[in-house]
Amino acid sequence: MSEPSPAVAAAVEGELRLLDPAVRASAELLSRVLHPEYREIDSTGRVWDRDMLIASLTGDDAPHPGPLTASRMRGVQLDGQLVHVTYDTEAKGLFAHRSSLWRLNGVGWLLYFHQATLFDHAPHAGPDDEG
Repeated sequence: MSEPSPAVAAAVEGELRLLDPAVRASAELLSRVLHPEYREIDSTGRVWDRDMLIASLTGDDAPHPGPLTASRMRGVQLDGQLVHVTYDTEAKGLFAHRSSLWRLNGVGWLLYFHQATLFDHAPHAGPDDEG
């Protein structure tokens, strides 16, 4: 298997940073990773913008989901300024398929869009399965 492009490597590194509880709890660190025009559709269907998400994750009553475990992370560079990353997460028995778009701007690769879809963890065979 070939090495990922520098763009894909940067996007994957960004995704892994966002899984870090210390990053998720810091408005300053989140603002360094989220694009100014960031949008998210979470696993419940709720739509978030950058300011809403930062406030929710860093507020006094912020949820603490515990550690997120990522698997099957992969990325593809769509053009010179856009990378698509997909992966699965598990936290406290909840599983989600995740899809992110990372966009290059003057400061580097920033998360532009993210969507999560809950799924039942059951053995299945599909085109994304490794093995």
